[in-house]
Amino acid sequence: MEAIQNYPTEILILLFLIVTFLQSGIDKITDWSGNLSFIKEHFSNSPLKNKVPLLLGTILLLEVTASLFMLFGLYQLTFSGVKSAALIGVEISALTLIFLLIGQRLAKDYAGAMTLAVYFATTIFGVYLLSK
Repeated sequence: MEAIQNYPTEILILLFLIVTFLQSGIDKITDWSGNLSFIKEHFSNSPLKNKVPLLLGTILLLEVTASLFMLFGLYQLTFSGVKSAALIGVEISALTLIFLLIGQRLAKDYAGAMTLAVYFATTIFGVYLLSK
């Protein structure tokens, strides 16, 4: 438990990202059709309009994978100070956010793309701290 005192920022960033990505993944699983309908409409005028189910599934897989790595990494960091799994999870989170940013830009949702910057900045700070 000494790790909680040694890594408070890393632990808080992990908790933030776990809540963000795990909730998003669970929402996609429990309301796949609602999410698919919303995303199809959102991308109806973009080059991605015919690939929405595949892309939504890819984002779901990335979110859940990142969350599982971060959950395990949080456990490792808290009880043994090991950062490797947490770092992989945060890196997958960063990649997921880049994919989401590409989608928002292609859909010309510039306000949506801008909101991703807050998540990305937090994530990159997590990568920085966990890679030290």
